Amino acid sequence: MTTGILRPIGQYKLWVLGLAVALLAASAVSAGEITIEIAPATLNLQSHGAVVTVHTDVPYGSVDVYSVYLGGVVISAWKADDRGYFVAKFLMDDIKTIDGLVINDTNTLQLVALTIDDEEIWGEDEIMVIDGGARAAGDRRRPDGK
Repeated sequence: MTTGILRPIGQYKLWVLGLAVALLAASAVSAGEITIEIAPATLNLQSHGAVVTVHTDVPYGSVDVYSVYLGGVVISAWKADDRGYFVAKFLMDDIKTIDGLVINDTNTLQLVALTIDDEEIWGEDEIMVIDGGARAAGDRRRPDGK
């Protein structure tokens, strides 16, 4: 008579098999839309910042880094975040020169890339673009001087 209860070693093997399947599924990236978040959320054309960072929900090792663009600007640097997701960095001065940016409004920027399996992935996020003028550190006045 079978009781339906797995022996302890059988439970262990089943758990390890389940974990392996979950890890394989997590590392696979299917073509299509991904979630991205662009930082900073406000791009000041007068700022002296160095980079614009894009956080993704894509596993780090699955992206062909030489295929990554944001608004037509080529990637400058990349890394994995603390969760193992791909993070792209773009030179802020290059992002500031994207044709068609609308000042004092939100602008949608699209990240496009290929996976290491040559699958297309893309994601969009909105940022505010301002031309606020540079201010001294600690100066709390508005850009108009008030």
